[in-house]
Amino acid sequence: MSTLSEHVDTLENRVSKLLHKYTNLQQQKAALAAEIKVLKEKQVTSQKEIEEWRSTCDSLKLANSMLGSDQYKRDTKLKINALVREIDQCITQLSD
Repeated sequence: MSTLSEHVDTLENRVSKLLHKYTNLQQQKAALAAEIKVLKEKQVTSQKEIEEWRSTCDSLKLANSMLGSDQYKRDTKLKINALVREIDQCITQLSD
């Protein structure tokens, strides 16, 4: 009979340890989920900042080429041509 109670005690200890490990894993999972959320928010913020800097850089390149720099003249001409085509499309749509 004592062996049966020993087995029950051992089983209770194991179950207790498993429940403790499960609780710890749940807490770790919650912490990691929170960290993932923070990192995703930082990533979105960084992507927006990168896009803003790219836009600023493109604007500066365009302004530099308009000021007479030979380095970006081709880009400026292409941009102006694209804008003219876009304006022509708008005029066409308005006249319909």
